[in-house]
Amino acid sequence: MELYQLRSFVAVAEVGHLTRAAERLHVSQPAVSAQIKALEDELDLALFERTSSGMVLTAAGSRLLADAQKVLIAAQALRNEAKALKGQVAGKVRVGTMTDPGVIRIGEFLNSTVERHPLLQVELHHEITGVAFDKVLSRELDASFYYGDLEHPEVSRMRLRQTRYRLAAPAAWSERVDNADWSDIALLPWIITPSISTHHKLMRTLFDKHGIEPVKVVEADQESVISSLVVSGVGLSLIREELALEKVAAGEVCLWKDVRLETTVWFIYLLERSDDPVIRALLGVLRDIWKLPGLAAGPVVPEISLQG
Repeated sequence: MELYQLRSFVAVAEVGHLTRAAERLHVSQPAVSAQIKALEDELDLALFERTSSGMVLTAAGSRLLADAQKVLIAAQALRNEAKALKGQVAGKVRVGTMTDPGVIRIGEFLNSTVERHPLLQVELHHEITGVAFDKVLSRELDASFYYGDLEHPEVSRMRLRQTRYRLAAPAAWSERVDNADWSDIALLPWIITPSISTHHKLMRTLFDKHGIEPVKVVEADQESVISSLVVSGVGLSLIREELALEKVAAGEVCLWKDVRLETTVWFIYLLERSDDPVIRALLGVLRDIWKLPGLAAGPVVPEISLQG
């Protein structure tokens, strides 16, 4: 059997669909189907049941899945060791980004990576936080910046910083919101992000704590767009504290009460790639940029603090 057959087997088992597995592996759907068929023929076992909704593991497939995953992890470890023996980190790495580039110090990150590892090509992909997390899991991204709380046993992380959000309204609404309570605030237009984003989850935490549900909602998917919409008088929203304070000083927004939500900015990657020279190279760069004491690794754990 071949490693590419095992990769197809694991991918189909994880997503339950030939087409989505082919997209993950960047090959054609017929190629994945043929590889599964060849593996089943070699093992003389049916690994999947074909249904109208997708591919479902048979009992034999379920038993063999963990072993196939172990083989792929061992093969990756062998590649990692070979790269380390060569003494140079090379290749292409896909990194997800989010929020304001200054918050995650992306310029310093790229400059330091290029200087230290000139053979490593960094490809940046700006994503919504939840999408970035999913793409790390599906291996469409090698790693990503991320903020918020989310647990998954296959994902490791490095803590970079804490960040705080404040509830901001257009400056022209100052008198309107000064004496408002939560029920009044719920009647005003709110600007929120798509449900897959961490920003949305922070908003939901706020709503649930105070038992409110906004009547009017405008959706935007980028922090810069959200802050512009608040300044323009469209609605109120959570804005990162340093940005919110800048806009307060400029007379563009006002802050409602002392509402603060804190969360953590992480750099995330698959746990199985902890010893990958490429991932360790990126972690080393980040550790020095952020003056971190060591390579903090482990499962992503929830961490959120809410005031107000």
